[in-house]
Amino acid sequence: MERKILLTDTADEPGLIYKITEVCFLHGLNIIKNQEYVATDERRFFMRTYLEGDFNDRFLPEVRRKLGKEADVRLVNEGRKHLVVLVTKEAHCLGDLLMKHYSGTLNATIDAVIGNYDVLRDLVERFDVPFELVSHEGLSREEHCHKVLEAVQKYSPDYVVLAKYMRIITPEFLQAFRNRVINIHHSFLPAFIGAKPYQQAFDRGVKIIGATAHFVTEELDNGPIIEQDVIKVDHNFSADMMARSGRDVERLVLDRALTDVLEDRVFVHGNKTVVFK
Repeated sequence: MERKILLTDTADEPGLIYKITEVCFLHGLNIIKNQEYVATDERRFFMRTYLEGDFNDRFLPEVRRKLGKEADVRLVNEGRKHLVVLVTKEAHCLGDLLMKHYSGTLNATIDAVIGNYDVLRDLVERFDVPFELVSHEGLSREEHCHKVLEAVQKYSPDYVVLAKYMRIITPEFLQAFRNRVINIHHSFLPAFIGAKPYQQAFDRGVKIIGATAHFVTEELDNGPIIEQDVIKVDHNFSADMMARSGRDVERLVLDRALTDVLEDRVFVHGNKTVVFK
């Protein structure tokens, strides 16, 4: 029997769980796990339903008819997704992804790594993953990002991961991959956005540093947050020590965020997310 995930995002009203599960029952589908959440301030209902059974083409249209045209309802396959990873020069997040890809613990296939420098080619190719260089030299930001977009689109990935990719993504790129570009930011957003956040944190004398994984939007470092974590620091930490310690948090946070996204546990709700654990 197949296993699939039904994702529901709609205006809240009485009886929604019954309406959805009734259709599941009538189609002989077994509900392995069901999670729901209501954003009470906006009266918005979210539900993730993990199903097992024999699916047919009538099931999803019947759910949609029950809920009405306004509802956003998707049925997604359980299984590995496809990723393209964008990089610049830093290897720690990329290396962690490649190791998980190699060991089979990443619920996705890395189809390609694309960089604006050639620095990480040797690392990538050791894992038998294609590496493409799309240099930014002599190009405007828009021209370069357009070339990167063309390179990415050849692979038709489910998601694009910015693994310490130090370039700003253009609206053209984001329109092509709306809510499908994931960034790991080396600070606890919304604090210390932009460049050199660890230096900013050091200058401010913070006692914790962290990392944030988020979907990328047109507004710099302000997209819907998927996952965050922090570690304690003190006055003995220099900016460089904070940066070194922060790399471990970045790897951990990116891994958690990707796990949630790849298992279809994340709903984007305005500039926030609903994440079912």
